[in-house]
Amino acid sequence: MTGTTETAAVKAAAGAAAAPTPAPAPRPALLWRGATPWLFLLAPLGLLIVFTYAPIANMVAYSFTDWDGVSPELHYTGTENYAELFTRSELFEVFWVSGYYLAASVFQIVAALYFATILSFNVRFRNFFKGVLFFPYLINGVAIGFVFLYFFQDGGTLDSVLSLLGVETDRAWLSTPTSANTSLAAVSVWRYLGLNFVLFLGAIQSIPGELYEAAELDGANRWHQFRYIIAPGIKPVLSLTVILSISGSLSVFEIPYIMTGGATGTETFVIQTVKLAFQFNKTGLASAAAVVLLLIVLAVTWVQRRLAPDDKVDLV
Repeated sequence: MTGTTETAAVKAAAGAAAAPTPAPAPRPALLWRGATPWLFLLAPLGLLIVFTYAPIANMVAYSFTDWDGVSPELHYTGTENYAELFTRSELFEVFWVSGYYLAASVFQIVAALYFATILSFNVRFRNFFKGVLFFPYLINGVAIGFVFLYFFQDGGTLDSVLSLLGVETDRAWLSTPTSANTSLAAVSVWRYLGLNFVLFLGAIQSIPGELYEAAELDGANRWHQFRYIIAPGIKPVLSLTVILSISGSLSVFEIPYIMTGGATGTETFVIQTVKLAFQFNKTGLASAAAVVLLLIVLAVTWVQRRLAPDDKVDLV
């Protein structure tokens, strides 16, 4: 019996050895397989180069010229545009306006994180509140500008609501720099709160539910769960929202341009740059200003990443 078994094993081994090994794939097939991912990337890379990197390269090139945006001729002026920018202090004074939006972005992040934390738990009508918070971000910025322009005008919606509550006011909300910038920053918070809310909500929901169950078994309340589970788990997303908020505060354009056109002390650096290019026909100087703004945003982002690096979070 043992001999029969050994004979069968020998025959099986011999058959396996005699079986033909699969031939290696031909070289063209290997090349095609390696090139397939790059073929799928051709379209998005082409769009990115044509509509992002090529315009940036042209903007940098125009910043060294005196082009007016209309004439077919332009002359190389070296660094004269940058010298003019840094010797005219009034061109950078508009950055003080960004302080209103920066302060508003702090409130925006805190409010978005609060609502995302509350609605990540089992709360009644939470899907309804999610839609309410995210809906303003879906509305066109121009439409929002016109809606709130009527909202803040004399005798407008805000004054009518205040009068119904017994509060009489003769304030022109967009007539002074402080009240105008505060009002515009509030509109910006209303519009972009939903974006930060969705980012935080997605990050919170990606945290394993077993961690909350274990924390509840250990007697942790909601504050402890937020401090020791949610806050460390969403640190990368929190860093992203801070970067977006800072860069957005420095490059505000749509809301103040639609509602005030930069009047009453609400002019931002981007509005000023647009006026330089299209109102005063100084496209070269405007391009230099845009390059400076880009460098400022990149520098702020780099500093923020160095001060708060995205360390790998391991909650388990």
